[in-house]
Amino acid sequence: MFVLLMLFLFKYVDDLIGKGFEWYVILELMMYASATNVAMALPLSVLLSSIMTYGSLGENYELVAIKSAGISLRRAMYPMLIVVVIFSVAAFMFSDYMLPIANLKYFSLLYDARQQKSANFLPEGVFSNSFPGHVIRVKRKDPDGQTLYDIMIYSKSAAENNTDVLLAKEGKMYRTPNGEFLVLKLKDGVRYSEDHARNNFNIRQVLTRYRFKETEQKFDISGLKMHRTDENEFKNAFQMMNLSQLKTNENFTRRQVDSGLNVNFKLITAYLKYYSITPKPDSVKKYAKSITKNINKTIDDLRLSEQLGAIANASSEARSIQDLLKNRSERDKDLNNNIRRAMLEYQKKFTLSAACIALFLIGAPLGAIIRKGGLGLPVVVSVIFFLIYYIISTIGEKAVKDGDLSPIIGSWVAICIITPIGMFLSYKAARDSVIFDMESYKRFFNKLFKRKITTG
Repeated sequence: MFVLLMLFLFKYVDDLIGKGFEWYVILELMMYASATNVAMALPLSVLLSSIMTYGSLGENYELVAIKSAGISLRRAMYPMLIVVVIFSVAAFMFSDYMLPIANLKYFSLLYDARQQKSANFLPEGVFSNSFPGHVIRVKRKDPDGQTLYDIMIYSKSAAENNTDVLLAKEGKMYRTPNGEFLVLKLKDGVRYSEDHARNNFNIRQVLTRYRFKETEQKFDISGLKMHRTDENEFKNAFQMMNLSQLKTNENFTRRQVDSGLNVNFKLITAYLKYYSITPKPDSVKKYAKSITKNINKTIDDLRLSEQLGAIANASSEARSIQDLLKNRSERDKDLNNNIRRAMLEYQKKFTLSAACIALFLIGAPLGAIIRKGGLGLPVVVSVIFFLIYYIISTIGEKAVKDGDLSPIIGSWVAICIITPIGMFLSYKAARDSVIFDMESYKRFFNKLFKRKITTG
């Protein structure tokens, strides 16, 4: 979890640093981030801990003592398997009840944090427009960040066309106790202000120049405080729903798709033209001969003007149908995409529990085979197998979102691939296999090369 939290901080450090957040806001965001990372941290921790546990038992010859007492490796794995099953049940309950709430809190708070403006109001050498109605440039700042030099302040006004400019050689910056205003205490400056003439006869403007030794400028920064967005705006995301909500959303979306198909049929049938002939009754023995010749005319039988008219009508109707179906097809595509995503999130509630058991079936026999404890080789091996699981799972989820795979297959493909690997490793560990013993491979290749040399 610590490693995953560090990855979170590295990813969003630019969105969090320098915005004046209170310490508890960062702590709250990290707490919600740790809850959302359980889906990745728990299977990895089960894999790593099982490899370290049974690797340490094998390294200290405790597995040999267990087997010499007549206890098989499978029986020695039962207590840990029970613990992992309890973890899996707890993981399912967490993913259904706690994870949607954690996702809602996390993504809403992260969104507000990323939308927050920087607390570095006056960067050096930049015209800052962080304050409503003013543009401020500071040429240089002291390391304390409070002492300013060569300050230029423009007062923005659409009516006066930016005719008010203030220049100061030095100044101090501080906030009011309530944090509502930023105060600049300026020294040795001058203020230029242009104003229209006070009479209608003189069109010349009036320039006022005001020199000062010390003055204060107050700027409203209440709008720069962090404002929380209503969490109800994020509740429609599938990550914020539990099993019952996902099922309800899926059924509702399916009903929308079905009703859309019925509407599409009614819209299209208006453009379809067909002719029907009543069936011949039993009383009629013979049909009268048709007076009209060539009743089924083709377009070649028509005159040129009639052909052009028929083609123009057909083209117009085809374009009308195409425009009609284009919008309907986009809506239908979005609805089907929502169904796939809802089913994917529904299945992910169960795959978290299954992943813990599947990775334990890999970790326990693997630790018994490699016979290494600690944080060395077990960490490397566990990361490799977890990356295999994570990459396959990510590819499956992407294929589901693109519509190339069924949500059930895409969700469970990683579990279906690593579970046979775990069973194979359990079989090899029960038979004291040397599948990871490098010396056995060296002996095999040495014998193979010697046999080739002798044959040659």
